[in-house]
Amino acid sequence: MNRCAPFIAALALAALVPAWAAQAVVGPINLAPAASPTDGQAIQRRFPQNALRGSILFGAPPAIQLNGVTGNLASGYRIHGLNNLIVMSAQLTGAQFTVDYITDVQGQVLEVWLLSVNEIAKQPWPTTTAQAAAWTFDPVAQTWTKP
Repeated sequence: MNRCAPFIAALALAALVPAWAAQAVVGPINLAPAASPTDGQAIQRRFPQNALRGSILFGAPPAIQLNGVTGNLASGYRIHGLNNLIVMSAQLTGAQFTVDYITDVQGQVLEVWLLSVNEIAKQPWPTTTAQAAAWTFDPVAQTWTKP
């Protein structure tokens, strides 16, 4: 009888899975970008013209402190990590970052980009909507020019 055939097939497939793939991942999540074939090359991210620069401290989701003012993340928020992948706010509880961010019509933070040292070095960058309205933005170079 062929009652053993499915069991033997499952064993054969299990032998093809590497041992490291079968192990559970345990421990804190590393937010640093993983090594890749393009190491040494900076990721060039494109920020929207309405993105403002600020300092954010993550509390218990959705609570944040943006530039020292307590607030909340908007529903449907997105946080982009250093490698531009989405990061969950619960992973960042208690951490403080320099960020570029945009807000929704109610003033809640809708989208956040955690900035690398090279991105922080790009100065000037507006911190208020009044500055963004008065300055000129070059979307290709990702730079702002004061009048």
